[in-house]
Amino acid sequence: MTFNEDSQLRGGKVKRRGRTAAVAGGGVVGIGAIVVLLLNVFTGGDVDLGSFLGDGGGTTQIQQQGESVDASAECRTGRDANLKIDCRMEGAAESLDGYWTTEAPKLGISYRSPDFFLFDGTTSTSCGTASAATGPFYCPPDRAIYLDTAFYDDLQSKYGSSGGPLAQMYVVAHEWGHHIQQLQGAFANTDRSGTGASSGSVRVELQADCYAGAWVGDAATTKDANGETFFEPITRTEIQDALSAASAVGDDSIQQRSSGRVDPDSFTHGSSEQRQNWFLRGYQRGATACDTFSIPGSSL
Repeated sequence: MTFNEDSQLRGGKVKRRGRTAAVAGGGVVGIGAIVVLLLNVFTGGDVDLGSFLGDGGGTTQIQQQGESVDASAECRTGRDANLKIDCRMEGAAESLDGYWTTEAPKLGISYRSPDFFLFDGTTSTSCGTASAATGPFYCPPDRAIYLDTAFYDDLQSKYGSSGGPLAQMYVVAHEWGHHIQQLQGAFANTDRSGTGASSGSVRVELQADCYAGAWVGDAATTKDANGETFFEPITRTEIQDALSAASAVGDDSIQQRSSGRVDPDSFTHGSSEQRQNWFLRGYQRGATACDTFSIPGSSL
């Protein structure tokens, strides 16, 4: 997805953290974080620790965090977003924020923006220690998205995505979708402790994919403060890039690559086909069509 070079970025949505300055207690906060690191939870992109920690987190922060700085200080235009990854993340965040400011009330949600942190190596969160190994995720207690942009290299080299700017922004939009779920109570009201192709955890993830697709469907119309659209019209190739990313992080794709076998009873994020289908549903029909919780398991 190509930014309109004349669009203006206001800045301030994305911050970049320095490396962790000091670590106590082995560098992992809480049992939930240990479970997350062992499971390598971004099989679709998320450390959903609400099922371990609850909405309030309940952890004690034992790391001293490096300073957070504005990652968008040199990001002024859509041209910058086309050239630089930090600026691309800022542009995506500004577009997503504009979209959900308008769309969230239609879902009965009182909207407010999530925090969005880029980091290198490791960083501490209320959901435990984030690293390149855990991948991008949304931390409910922090109301924040955490992303090491090195993951985008892994998305191609390890997960087999075609890559491309929209594939990168799909990941951000998916995590933003989890923030919407946090605001609407989906995390608190869904049992995400189970696994399986129609489990609560899969329904949560597929809804986030649908929300990502809904934003993409509207992205070419979202405008900056000066009335310029953020993006050029989306091409079929760019949609295929996003679908490639959704497919690459499907449970069946990851299981097939890692062990040579697929076990639907252990799914936590959904199959490649499910993830693509729900992304397309959002893209074609909008966020109000993303209710994965009222759909029979056989129709997911």
